[in-house]
Amino acid sequence: MAVEAVETHVRAFFAGHEVEAVDYDLGPGRRDAVPRLRILVVAPGPRGDAWAYVTAGCWEVMQRGGHGLEFVMTAHARDERFLHLMAMVAYYHCGGHQLDLAHSMPIGEPWVPGSTCDHLLITLPYLHGPDLEHCPLPDGGHARILWTLPVTASEIEYRRRHGHEALEQRLDEAAIIPTDPFRRPVV
Repeated sequence: MAVEAVETHVRAFFAGHEVEAVDYDLGPGRRDAVPRLRILVVAPGPRGDAWAYVTAGCWEVMQRGGHGLEFVMTAHARDERFLHLMAMVAYYHCGGHQLDLAHSMPIGEPWVPGSTCDHLLITLPYLHGPDLEHCPLPDGGHARILWTLPVTASEIEYRRRHGHEALEQRLDEAAIIPTDPFRRPVV
């Protein structure tokens, strides 16, 4: 029921956008980590000119006391690579490397070919705000939808030395375009 509730929340938030629900099978040996994984692919529309990719299924596996996480990524295009990347985030989170606000994870390759962004920073969904972030679920549960922001290795190193807030401040001061895969690193 949680997967459906997250999907309903995302569809309501992105009213006026085309939303495609893609059931994602992680394959043998990984399927059990997030057995009902769905990636919601949101086309550009009234809320913005970017694509959004939202997981549904992480909360169901990882929730504690009715509270858990899902993830959103905002991108410049509709691309299968972003579906796979969000599935990777879900598996990473549910398969033993629990993510949370201010965490990061390596992608293992550039976000898109030629990009210097090769990590994801888990942060608040600034592009979408708290109305997307806070997703009420049946029976009083709550999913928090956090943003997976593509960043560079040098930005992750800066965060390790100076803290999450310091990196967010640098990103804000540089007025990055978070959907630009070829943006310059802020440090």
